[in-house]
Order: sequence, then C-alpha cells, then structure tokens
Amino acid sequence: MRERPVLVYDGDCGFCTSSVRFLERRVPVDATVVAFQFADLDALGTTAERAEHEVLWIDRAGRISGGAEAIGRLLTAAGGPWRALGVVMRVPPVSWAAHVVYRLVANNRQRMPGGTAACALPAARRPGASG
Repeated sequence: MRERPVLVYDGDCGFCTSSVRFLERRVPVDATVVAFQFADLDALGTTAERAEHEVLWIDRAGRISGGAEAIGRLLTAAGGPWRALGVVMRVPPVSWAAHVVYRLVANNRQRMPGGTAACALPAARRPGASG
C-alpha cells in the first residue's frame, strides 16, 4: 500500500500543467502530484507511453486509472461535494460522455488555453528532448 495516491501528468504540456495547478488550488485532495518525466514509472506500474496518452491516478493499493476515470477518482478522493461529482463521472452514461470529452480535450490540448505546439508532439520529438 502506498502512503498517498499519485496523480501523474505530462509536465511538458502547458495545458496539462495549468490544469493540474488549477486542481491543486481548488480540489482538496491528499495526493502526490508528479510529472511523468520525473516519476519512477516502473515503481508506479505504468509506462511513459501511457502517461503521454492520459493523466493517471494510482490509488493507495496501486490500481491505475487513466483519463476521465482518473479525474473522477481524484474528485471522489477529495471528498465533500467533489466526491459526488467524481462518483457521477464514473457511472454510465455520464462516464461515456466524460471519456469522449476527455479524449477530445487531450487530443487537442495544444489548442487549449496554456497549450503550445509542443503539447501535440510525442515526448521524444518535443523541443529540448535528447535523441
């Protein structure tokens, strides 16, 4: 068991970073928040490919959720009114809509506020990447 759940996001993406900072300010969840570029992904039980594709929530038992489900689990863990929203997000048909909206935003994050052209590139092709 982990001491705290972990939220893993793409630290090279301006939109992702802004979104996580917003969540940290507004949603009272006790979790470790880490950019996948600085995380021990093997120890977390995931891969860079998955972390590039979607935000990840790793609960204290090590179960991994991604995308809209990860956000729903984060909100559930926050408790209070956030808990109800998180639960609703994970129940069909709302979960289906949440998944579609999440993928739409994730696939277009370079066009979102705070996003840059680098947000759309695979990590190995982003400016400053060695390779």
